[in-house]
Amino acid sequence: MDISTFNENDFDPIDFINKICRSEEARANIEAHLSSILMKLQLYIQQVHVSLEETNQNVLSNMPKVLRDTQLLQQEAQALKNKMQTVRMELENVKKDTSSIYVLMKLDKLKAQTISNATCINEDNTWSILIHDIDSVFESENEETIAKTLYSMKQSLSSLNDSTDFKNKKSQLEELKNRLEIMIRPKLMQAFTSGSLDESKIYVDIFLKMDRLTEVIKYYHNCQKFVLIQEWKKIIEFAQDKNISYWLQVYYDKVVSVLHDQVKWCNQVFPNFTLTTLVELFADLLHSLNPSIVECIDSTLKQHSNSIKLMTLMELKQRSHYFASNIKAILEAESLDRIPVDKVLSLAQIIYIPYVPYISKYGMYEISYLCQQLEGIEFVHEDLKDTINAISHSLTKIMDYANEANTRCNIFTNGCGYPYLIKTFDIYFNNYLKQFKLALKQLNKRKVKYEDWNLFQMCLTMMQTTGEFFRLVEQFEENLFTNVINSYIILQNPTKSVFEQYINLLLIPATQIEFQEFVTSIQKEEKSILNSTLKSIQSLCIDLHRSTYEVIFAPIFTQLLQIKKAPAWSMNLDKGSFLSLDLPDYSFAPQEYITQVGQYLMTLPQHLEPFLLKDNPSLTKALKIADSRYSEDPCESGFTNILLEIVAKEICQMFQDQTWSICELNTTACKQLATDIDYLGNILEELGLSLSENLQQMSQLLRLSPENYYSGSFGCNAHVVATVRQMRNITSSL
Repeated sequence: MDISTFNENDFDPIDFINKICRSEEARANIEAHLSSILMKLQLYIQQVHVSLEETNQNVLSNMPKVLRDTQLLQQEAQALKNKMQTVRMELENVKKDTSSIYVLMKLDKLKAQTISNATCINEDNTWSILIHDIDSVFESENEETIAKTLYSMKQSLSSLNDSTDFKNKKSQLEELKNRLEIMIRPKLMQAFTSGSLDESKIYVDIFLKMDRLTEVIKYYHNCQKFVLIQEWKKIIEFAQDKNISYWLQVYYDKVVSVLHDQVKWCNQVFPNFTLTTLVELFADLLHSLNPSIVECIDSTLKQHSNSIKLMTLMELKQRSHYFASNIKAILEAESLDRIPVDKVLSLAQIIYIPYVPYISKYGMYEISYLCQQLEGIEFVHEDLKDTINAISHSLTKIMDYANEANTRCNIFTNGCGYPYLIKTFDIYFNNYLKQFKLALKQLNKRKVKYEDWNLFQMCLTMMQTTGEFFRLVEQFEENLFTNVINSYIILQNPTKSVFEQYINLLLIPATQIEFQEFVTSIQKEEKSILNSTLKSIQSLCIDLHRSTYEVIFAPIFTQLLQIKKAPAWSMNLDKGSFLSLDLPDYSFAPQEYITQVGQYLMTLPQHLEPFLLKDNPSLTKALKIADSRYSEDPCESGFTNILLEIVAKEICQMFQDQTWSICELNTTACKQLATDIDYLGNILEELGLSLSENLQQMSQLLRLSPENYYSGSFGCNAHVVATVRQMRNITSSL
């Protein structure tokens, strides 16, 4: 039962009772329902009474404790109040006695000043004594004693900051330091040069006491630099019969060894030693070599051709690369990340700077080397077959040379030379294609006007070789594109060591921009990166296909040229002659020129099929490049039918052109010509081909009588109708 309504401010008992009486339960038996409600209310009232009784008991039992806690709080508050009054009184007393504190502070300050003055007087006396005895100390030539004396003078001077002659004394001390430095300089340099650990420690300690650590490091720098420069001169002098590659190998090994030893040596000699000192030393050393590495390389390259220059540069670059790797390994072992990046970059650039000018010339060197390799292959022979075989067998070598060039590009330029390499490949492949063109000229000179199946087979072999070359170049181009992109990703990797940031090491800013634009262009452009080469091969395929077709068509061409000279329409027959009679069609036989063409066409498939079946992908590739009709799905006979269709179309066109040049045909000649056309149609039908529509109509028109010519020519090509009418001398009035 919900009794929450009793807590409401606007509780109305009448509404409460009415609401109970209107409920569904009350409607069934209102008296029983009201009795039940009343019983529940009485129980609730009883529970409330019990709860109130318990609360009263708890309050009464806890009341003494509350009273005691209240009294304690009152007592503590009173005690706190008393303490506050006591503190206030003490503060007032301290305030009255403040003058005594100020007196104590003044006395303490006076004491400190007195002590300071006494110290200054003592230090001044010490300085006077030391400066008085300094000459005798220097005369003893005992560097350590002199250093200790100067150190004591420095300590004394530090307490004389407020003296009137402080600047003079400081200048005097610096002069004494210079005097000591001049005295020990030869021994210091000798110790550094000889690598004497104990002596070097002594002299470095002396410089430390003089606050001249920077100067002693400069002496160390100059000594090591001088020793290693002399080492370079000795190598060149005593190995004049050797080449620069040997010089670099020996010298780089020496420098790496020295660096490895000096890291340990310097850590023992110099306090708080950092590798930055050695990085600066070796960068300065490589920059100061005389003669410089750049001069030695230039001098060596002047003695060789461009092709030899490339191999020489690759060898030298590898020497420098291994040297840089060794330097990097030593520095990484000693926490390379603690050396300023600009210092490491300077060292890396000095190592690779001799090759920067040659990277931009890489394409020139590479094409010279590739052309030299091409010249080493004998392509053209007196016998055409030997020439074609030589070109066919050279494909593997040519692609191997290209792959080797790709490898050389990675070795010498670390991928930075790809813009030059792409241009080189176009020149290289086009130079190679010149051999194909020379072979094609040689082939064209061998053309004859009769059947020459050997020449035909050589044409198809050359087509096959060209198609294979196109396929290999396409495959090579895909790999090359992948190599370029992968190399670019590696070169752009920000986590790479400074010694591997080859874009900054091998390219000047202008060529860096050029390299970036090159990669961006090949990623965006749809054309291939070897587009020039592929277009040249495509053009060659078209020329080869034309020559092959001409070899196939030559015997047909020779026979079809005889059409105009055929006796069937050149004789002037009498009306009474037997041959001038209107003979039936079966009385005519095809003439020799067309039977020769037919016989040739029937033998053509057996010569084509060995080359044009589906299992010859290289030839298929060349044919598709040469003529788009080969791109259609071939039938079971491969591309034989497509080539036959091309030949058939050309035969029909030439046959039509030759016959249309006949000035006049009598009735017998018309039937003879129609017979020749029908024979050609039958031959083509045997080959699965069809006669051209113009020739079909021409055969039909030649058989029509003059009276039925116009009615029978309905639906035929108007030009064919007019041409045949003129040949037959049918007047337009009929």
